[in-house]
Amino acid sequence: MPGVCDEIIDDIEDLISSQDITPKERYASRKSVTVRSKKRDNKSDEPAEKVILESVVPGTQTIYVKTWGCAHNNSDSEYMAGLLAANGYKLTEDKFDAQLWLLNSCTVKSPAEDHFKNEIELGQSRGIHVVVAGCVPQGAPRANYLTGLSVVGVQQIDRIVEIVEETLKGHTVRLFGQKKTGEGRKAGGASLLLPKVRKNPLIEIIPINTGCLNQCTYCKTKHARGELGSYPPEEIVERARQSFTEGVVEIWLTSEDTGTYGRDIGTSLPELLWKLVEVIPEGCRLRLGMTNPPYILEHLAEVAKIMHHPRVYKFLHVPVQSGSDQVLSDMKREYTRADFEQVVNFLREKVPGMTIATDIICGFPGESDADFEDTMRLCDKYRFPSLFINQFFARPGTPAAKMTKVPAKEVKKRTKMLSELFRSYEPYGHRVGEIQDVLVTDISHDKNYFVAHNEFYEQVLVPKEEKYMGKMVTVKITSATKFSMIGEPINKPKMMGLTAPLKKGEVSGVYAVKSGNKFPLPILVLLFAVVFRLIWIFL
Repeated sequence: MPGVCDEIIDDIEDLISSQDITPKERYASRKSVTVRSKKRDNKSDEPAEKVILESVVPGTQTIYVKTWGCAHNNSDSEYMAGLLAANGYKLTEDKFDAQLWLLNSCTVKSPAEDHFKNEIELGQSRGIHVVVAGCVPQGAPRANYLTGLSVVGVQQIDRIVEIVEETLKGHTVRLFGQKKTGEGRKAGGASLLLPKVRKNPLIEIIPINTGCLNQCTYCKTKHARGELGSYPPEEIVERARQSFTEGVVEIWLTSEDTGTYGRDIGTSLPELLWKLVEVIPEGCRLRLGMTNPPYILEHLAEVAKIMHHPRVYKFLHVPVQSGSDQVLSDMKREYTRADFEQVVNFLREKVPGMTIATDIICGFPGESDADFEDTMRLCDKYRFPSLFINQFFARPGTPAAKMTKVPAKEVKKRTKMLSELFRSYEPYGHRVGEIQDVLVTDISHDKNYFVAHNEFYEQVLVPKEEKYMGKMVTVKITSATKFSMIGEPINKPKMMGLTAPLKKGEVSGVYAVKSGNKFPLPILVLLFAVVFRLIWIFL
């Protein structure tokens, strides 16, 4: 059964998977792409009328979910899909088979928002009900193209069912509220213990906090996600523990900045990680998400120790954005090039072979030729195996949008130069001939291989045989390319995890434990639906 969440790759942490959009599909909804025909029906230009379902029983309609952006956005979509499925709604990958589209947006770059806007217009032209979510409507709720649309705020995803029900009746509902803890501080968001439909049944994405402590001049995400709000460590650990009982073999910790975790609740990222490794079964692995340099510096020694744990990938995504201190200052990144180099040097020394991924913005306003040369020298010095290169996009409402821009021709030139440098080296050639244990979790873009990762979170392609999926496999590396290696299995795969994974599209749920007894998932889902309905009726 196909997955229920589509995405466009906009984040370096996203995997190459069977559900990723292809280059051809990426531009399918562009307004500049038209179909010529000999005859033209004038009526086809008129927007189709929406079907208003005032008298139809809620929970019987079909929903299409589409996601742009980072792992945090994907987690939000999984939770919303789970709540909808738990309340009877059918999820589909065929957008034109759905009565309602749930579009979860990303505001990091202009192309992602453009695609989101075009998808809204496509749905409206077909008479399909549209609910929007994510950072775009949260950060710019008054955008003209969002007029009349129902919106679920980034901290209100647990209320998606009522928003969908009202939208199907022809009403517009907008919920932007911020969740608070009992002490009145900002919470991490909706409960982590809600039902979800995982995009990949083998991978559990856990948001550990929302928002950040920075004020980067180019960032629109801050407008949407706001200040730091951390989840209690007990809730995160419980979500991890529960996911392993459903066959998950890999956990991703995600947020806008994992390094800031716990600063608002009196704990820290290393403390959380040590608690998590205690509940990770043998052979399963944890991947730590993006962290900015300032907030990992004070934890370097402890993070290095954690990276040596056999159930933690030796991988860290640390965006530097520029090799120039002047540009970093203009960006308000709150660190220097030397700070970033300290992070890289320390971790590479203490954790040999460790993978460090980073991001670069080319053509930030005010970036001189000398500034860009500093960036080129930094990237050439470290030759990062994963380097995510972006042209600068001015996001409305950010300070950088008002700064003097670098000419577009120069931005493209610098992007090309850095891309050529990145393509000039091959990071995995020295691995050929090595024997590695790899965890298989996905399928490649071309559908010809299964995708696995070694202890350094380097991508290894293995034969597409079902016996390998979700298993730990010992392979011999036979060849390497720029982005991956080919592994030849040399023994039988080892079963990882506590049990077989859920089926594709199956709803994940929490098992409540009382007096040592476990309540089955269907009963819990039914109870949740009944309680939710009663609350909605009497409020």
